[in-house]
Parts: sequence; C-alpha cells; structure tokens
Amino acid sequence: MRHIAAYLLLQIGGNASPSADDVKKVLSAVGIEADDDRLEKLISELEDKDINTLIAEGSAKLSSVPSGGAVAAAAPSAGGAAPAAAVEEEKKEEKKEEKEESDDDMGFGLFD
Repeated sequence: MRHIAAYLLLQIGGNASPSADDVKKVLSAVGIEADDDRLEKLISELEDKDINTLIAEGSAKLSSVPSGGAVAAAAPSAGGAAPAAAVEEEKKEEKKEEKEESDDDMGFGLFD
C-alpha cells in the first residue's frame, strides 16, 4: 500500500511515469524502506497505463459489489411486525444492562 501511495503522490506532483528509484526516494524521505520485489512488480504492472483510467475502472468494478448495509436495510421492511417487537425487547434489555452497570461501582471509583 505504501508503494502505490508514493507512486500516486509522485504522479500528483507532476511525474507522469515514476520509476522505482523515484518511489524509493519518497519512501526513504519518511523513513520507510521499500520492498524491491513488490515495487518492481508495481512499476511493471503500471508501466504504460493511465492511472486515472485504472482508478475509474476499479471504481466501476467496486460499484457492482454488494455491501452489507443494503441487506440489513431490506430485512426490516420484509419482516413486518415481528422484527419490530424484537427491537423493542432489545431496547428493554439494553436499558436493564445500563442500570446494572451503574450499580457496579457502588460509589467507589478506580482512583479514589
């Protein structure tokens, strides 16, 4: 991850095609030692490619990946009244737990 971050920083700075030495210089400036194998692989994979196009293609691919939030939002609408009752029970249990926790210290603090 640090190699690609340094590569992108160099591109933003105006270097259209950063070399492995350029990336090493950026990483060494902040005290990070570059992994030569990973760096060479990154440079060879990105050689002669437009980084903006690669980012756009990756974003398009990620947009088709389902996320966990959509499933959770769909479940309550399909369930009806039963999930609502379960939510109310959970809220009551949470209130009970909070009450019990407040009784645990019994007036004594950790640093009293």
